[in-house]
Amino acid sequence: MRNNRYESSRTLEIARSERSETSILQGENLMKLPSHRSGILVAAIAFVAALASAPILHAQYGGSGGQQQSPPPSLQQPAKQGAQQEQKPAAQAVAPMDPEEEKAYKAFTDVKPDSFDQQIQVGEQYLQKYPSGHYAEQVYARLTNAYFQKQQLDKMYAAGDKALASNPNDVTVLVLVGWVIPHNYDPNDPEAEHRLAKAESYEKHALEVLATMSKPDGVTDEQFTKAKQASLAQAHSGLGLVYFRQQQFDKAVTEMQQAVKLDTTPDSVDLYILGVSLSQLKRYPEAADTFKQCASVPGAVQDRCKQREGEAKKLAAAQPAPPK
Repeated sequence: MRNNRYESSRTLEIARSERSETSILQGENLMKLPSHRSGILVAAIAFVAALASAPILHAQYGGSGGQQQSPPPSLQQPAKQGAQQEQKPAAQAVAPMDPEEEKAYKAFTDVKPDSFDQQIQVGEQYLQKYPSGHYAEQVYARLTNAYFQKQQLDKMYAAGDKALASNPNDVTVLVLVGWVIPHNYDPNDPEAEHRLAKAESYEKHALEVLATMSKPDGVTDEQFTKAKQASLAQAHSGLGLVYFRQQQFDKAVTEMQQAVKLDTTPDSVDLYILGVSLSQLKRYPEAADTFKQCASVPGAVQDRCKQREGEAKKLAAAQPAPPK
C-alpha cells in the first residue's frame, strides 16, 4: 500500500514538473538552441542564390548580354501582375536597364552564398544607390537571410518586409521569417501575439504557394524536389512552434509531425517540441517514443529528451488502460 501511495505521489510530481517545464519552455528563446535547420536553410538559400547569379540573369531585361532572356529559375514564385500589365506588349513592359545597376547587382550575386558580411555590405551599397531598382526585391530577399545569419533580427524583419512588399509570394522569405518569429519569442513583448499571427499567416501562405509551384526551367527534378521538401519541412516547423506558443497543442502536434516526416534528418528541437506537445495532450506512449528519437540526436536538447523520455514512460504506465 505504501509503495502504491509513493508511486502515485511520484507520478503526480512528474506531471507537475512537466507542466512547470512546459510553461518555462513556452517563454524560452529557442534561437539560443542550435538547430540543424539553419544549415538546411543556408543550403536552400545558396541553391536559389546560385540560380539567381547565373549568366542568364545578367541579360534578363536586355542588359549587356544583348539578347533578352527568360527570368532565372528559383523557388521564388513571381508576384501576380494586374490585368492591365499583362495586356501590355512585351516591348512596353520591359524598361531599359542601366548598365551601372546591372554591374552593381552582378557584384552582389558574385558574393559567395555563405559570405554574409560581404553580402550585407554589397547589398546595402546596391540598395543605397538603387532603392527602387530592378533587382531590389532579390537583394532584400538575400539580405533577409544574411541578417538572420548574423543575428541582426531587426534588420532581417525590415528586409523581409521590403522583399514581400514587392513579391508577396517569395517562399524563401515567407518560410524564414515565419520560422524565426516563434523561435525568437518574448511573451512579455506587447506585440507578441501580433508577431505570432504574422508568422502563422506567412507559413500558411508559403505552404499554399509551394503546393502549386511548378519546377522552373534549368532545375533538375532532384534539385527541385529537395529544395521544395526542405521549404515544406521548415514551414510546418515554424507553424508548429507558433501553435505551441499559443498552447494549441493538437495543432502543434499535427504540424511538427509533418515537419519531422518531411525532414530527411529530423531536427532535435522539433522532436522535443513534438514530445512536449504530445505530453500536454496526455499521449504519453507517443511522447516517450518521440523523446527517445530526440535523445538519439546529439545536441543542446539531448539530455532534456532523455529525462523526458523516462518521465513519459512512467506517466504512460500509470495511465488507465483504454476501455475495450
